[in-house]
Amino acid sequence: MTTITPIRLTIEPLTREAFAPFGDVIQADDTVKHFTINEGNTERYHDLAHVDPGPDGRAIVSIFRGLPRSLPFTVTMMERHPKASQAFIPLSGRPYLVVVARAESTPTVDDLRVFLCTGEQGVNYARGVWHHPLLGLDAVSDFLIVDRAGPGDNCDVVQMEAPSIIPELG
Repeated sequence: MTTITPIRLTIEPLTREAFAPFGDVIQADDTVKHFTINEGNTERYHDLAHVDPGPDGRAIVSIFRGLPRSLPFTVTMMERHPKASQAFIPLSGRPYLVVVARAESTPTVDDLRVFLCTGEQGVNYARGVWHHPLLGLDAVSDFLIVDRAGPGDNCDVVQMEAPSIIPELG
């Protein structure tokens, strides 16, 4: 039996520009449209993600509570939602990782990108974008999820042809 050496992945900081091929970064900052509402009491950061429930779906809101992952971490599978987008907004203020690959074809190790997200940044995976399930760090973390409910299967899972390693931070 042949042993396959895992490929070491590079962790990138999450920016709107770097993540654009995979969806949206959800973050309140001065680079997005914002304005004051509620008699000056609230700043609204407006239209931060393209929520796409698909033609026969409806948008739903859930909370996912994820156990922390330990680094180094081996990526052996990826998933995608072909019918709709899926947004993850952290509620616990802790950093987390996202692993993504473009929607065009089944991902290979060479297609994977890893982003380090702060506890103030959410992501919205565009319809069909491959991603790894929740990768919380440090402690149990809650995420507000906006995704699709509706007819048909909306989750494809693939096993990677070769493992890859997300190294320790630092």
